[in-house]
Amino acid sequence: MRESTSEVWGRVGEMLAAAEGDPDRAAKALLDQLSETELISMLAGSRSMVQEIVAGVSGKYNAVPYPAAAIDRLGFPGIRFADGPRGIVVGRATAFPIPMARGATFNPELERCIGDAIGAEGTALGANLFGGICINLLRHPAWGRAQESYGEDTFLLGEMGVALTESVGRHLATCVKHFALNSMENSRYIVDVSVADADLHDIYLPHFKRCIDAGVDSVMSSYNKVNGQWAGHSRQLLTDILKRQWGFEGFVMTDFGLGVRNMVDALHGGQDLEMPTTFRARKIPKALAKGQLHIDQVRESARRTTTSVFRAAARTNCAESPMSVVGCEEHRDLARKAAVSSFVLLRNESVGGTPALPLVASLDTRKPLRVALIGRLANEENTGDHGSSRVRSQRIVTVCEGMRSAASSASVALTECLNDDASEAALAAMDADAAIVVVGTTWRDEGEYVGAYGGDRKQLRLSKKHERIIEEVAAVCPRTIVVLVGGSAFITESWRYQVGAILMTWYSGDEGGTAIGQVVMGSEAPGGRLPNTWPASEKQLPEYRRWTRAITYGPLHGYRLFHATNRRPAFWFGEGMSYTTFDWGTPTLHPADVDANVDRGDTSGSRASVSVEVSNTGDRAGVDVVQLYLNVALGTHITPLPTLAGFARIGLDAGSSDQVTIELDSDLYERARQQRSDGTKGAGRVWIGPSANPERLIDCGAI
Repeated sequence: MRESTSEVWGRVGEMLAAAEGDPDRAAKALLDQLSETELISMLAGSRSMVQEIVAGVSGKYNAVPYPAAAIDRLGFPGIRFADGPRGIVVGRATAFPIPMARGATFNPELERCIGDAIGAEGTALGANLFGGICINLLRHPAWGRAQESYGEDTFLLGEMGVALTESVGRHLATCVKHFALNSMENSRYIVDVSVADADLHDIYLPHFKRCIDAGVDSVMSSYNKVNGQWAGHSRQLLTDILKRQWGFEGFVMTDFGLGVRNMVDALHGGQDLEMPTTFRARKIPKALAKGQLHIDQVRESARRTTTSVFRAAARTNCAESPMSVVGCEEHRDLARKAAVSSFVLLRNESVGGTPALPLVASLDTRKPLRVALIGRLANEENTGDHGSSRVRSQRIVTVCEGMRSAASSASVALTECLNDDASEAALAAMDADAAIVVVGTTWRDEGEYVGAYGGDRKQLRLSKKHERIIEEVAAVCPRTIVVLVGGSAFITESWRYQVGAILMTWYSGDEGGTAIGQVVMGSEAPGGRLPNTWPASEKQLPEYRRWTRAITYGPLHGYRLFHATNRRPAFWFGEGMSYTTFDWGTPTLHPADVDANVDRGDTSGSRASVSVEVSNTGDRAGVDVVQLYLNVALGTHITPLPTLAGFARIGLDAGSSDQVTIELDSDLYERARQQRSDGTKGAGRVWIGPSANPERLIDCGAI
């Protein structure tokens, strides 16, 4: 019988109370009672390799939380690890939209609501550690696990990662991953990523630092090498940067399986816990006997893990959530709202005098609107990767089910062609007033690399079959709406000008089909903005090879690469349309009052901000995202480029206005201010805009 989280936390709470609520004292009291063998046992997971193999073959991987660092003799439960990030992977939990979709919301407060729901479901399902805070930077959109992260920008990653860390952390201990430079899937076990120190610190690590500062309890190291050394062994990453420079007091755990190659070397580097089995850690006793390792190093790792458990228990609400919370209607509705907020409207042309979307705008009350729903993916339960992030939901609403429900409440006659036959699709669309074509990818095309499926994407274009369907349908139906499903960018150049509308819906979770039906019909409006740049051609992107032993990560990727090279993508980072229109007033830059901040004990000078009035000039409510960019040089690229330094999501009723004030990120502000004082040309220029598109950025002046 699975032990509940309240029972786990209850025992920890008793030990904590005996230490007068001090996690450090509680940890010391526990460790002082342990034998050398017990101390060593705390450095590895409790599962055997046989158990892992059986679980993988039987399809029961992640079926229950993974235990580690437990001392049964003293009643210390250690950790109960449950993965993510779409939701708790144990049991039959709620599948929320993927993090890339949630990044598209530009809404950290919504992410906090999702984190609270995940935390509550995790406690009900017996976990006490959530391993689903994935904030690896999306350097190239072909990365198979792009869907597990929030996008290409370090500031956005930090904002969303902190929101999830703090909200889940009210219920469970938290783990951020994968540290570091993990953004290739097929080659993750073999690739050596070369990176300059300045690029590492300025581009690939700041979002991790944000989560450390927010109080994350553990860090999962990555499989790959960094500058010639396995990340799970890296003293530079795990000890010098993470524990010394950043002052991280939690513990480091390995990624599962091949997260380290030699646990003794890894311990010297700063590793603390091998997961999920005791495999390489079995060599620790012999290393101690030979003097290759000192027992104090073992104790230090055990102390970090133990203290983190006590610290989390002191912080969280130890009351168990009831099982009824798992997959409950409240959480499903939250998943639906998140999906609506994440959908990005990329194209919406006028067809017959009205925009292609929403369809209610095209209704002729004299006769039913004839709509053709086309594509195999419309009838597939498609919530994303089937690897370690898979959530086995209680119920998934397909696009087909969602469209049927939305059509039943309107004057719509729905025809279905639920296959990928282009000829049949064209016949179905020929007599329709509108055609909804659902195309994209599934877990078979991208995700965690498991055997023949998943992994990094072979191409960013749709399959030839899907492109042909779009072209055939668009040729006979002017109001063709393409609903894209997937985890990252698509190249759309061969067909995007032929269709009336393009709606990116990501992998949208349990209620994604409901949300798609509502947005297409018009009872809801899309609210997302792209968290990554969509190229017009793969030639515009950095080097990427699915299978490689070595690669260099430079200072430029995403929208900053396009700015630096004067390239024009298909769609910019931050881009997205609405069903209404917005107008912005003249922005006002408020420089930081450094002297006043010093008087308050704040020497950072980080309170610079920009204010602008935003007006909804359309005829329905909608959402706009005001984005703040700051010219700053990062890493080894010495020319300042516009860099996201703040944003605000604002909802307005038709005809209403509101003042938006956005503070500049303090770290970027200080760096730009220093560069400006050093005479770096262009540093410190402030812009606002609806995306990173330089043609749409409004100059606010210089700090």
